[in-house]
Amino acid sequence: MNKKIKIHTPEDFQGMRVAGQAAAEILDMLVDHVKPGVTTAYLDDIVREYINEKGWVSATIGYRGYQHATCISINHVVCHGIPGNKVIKNGDIMNIDVTVIVDGWFGDTSRMYVAGETNRKAMRLMDITWESLQRGLKAIKPGGHFGDIGAAIQEYAESQHCSVVRDFCGHGLGRVFHDEPNVLHYGTPGSGPEILPGMFFTVEPMINLGKWQTTILPDGWTAVTKDRSLSAQFEHAIGVTEDGIEIFTLSPKGLYTPHNSELEPFLGGKL
Repeated sequence: MNKKIKIHTPEDFQGMRVAGQAAAEILDMLVDHVKPGVTTAYLDDIVREYINEKGWVSATIGYRGYQHATCISINHVVCHGIPGNKVIKNGDIMNIDVTVIVDGWFGDTSRMYVAGETNRKAMRLMDITWESLQRGLKAIKPGGHFGDIGAAIQEYAESQHCSVVRDFCGHGLGRVFHDEPNVLHYGTPGSGPEILPGMFFTVEPMINLGKWQTTILPDGWTAVTKDRSLSAQFEHAIGVTEDGIEIFTLSPKGLYTPHNSELEPFLGGKL
């Protein structure tokens, strides 16, 4: 079952470290710019300029006709929100997703941001989503199965009376943007392909306060919750090692590690 899932070499890990840290660096840079009164186009322009200054390449500009360096998904937008003239308001929560290419390797990551101050309901959703990601990552072990990841995420999110989006998933990556396998964020332990050292993929659960169903807006990109409930997402790109995982997209500045996380923050890139 693993014949389509690439197994990478130790040298490949170094390429992904550099690309992953580049993407995470962009998200760190944005922290001081996300505030009420700015537009999503303004944030996208900042990212585009930063990528150009660094000599990196945006993976999303030109991808299937997409023309932006980020996806910015606000409040009930699940993913693939298109930057534009929308003015960010106090209390808005948003996921910002970036993918850059550095020396042929793809770094892909996303993170939640708050404009100003938001309510406890939104903060709780973001913390649950963060915790869901941590539990999914903790479930990744050589000899385990991809269903273990989704099961860990689903069990926790639903125990918190939230739902897991099923219309989008994580994916393999490396020298291509999207590759095998599809990484579902729900499922059954022991199901799916075996996890082996050298596999690279993303884990990026989207968690809703309401029901999991989504719908695509007429622009062909923007996915929103069908019931217009709040949605949140965090994404890391990882490589499977002989004894666990390496996280390529940890924040260089150690940003976004909620104090109420039930799991210790991942330091040094390994579990």
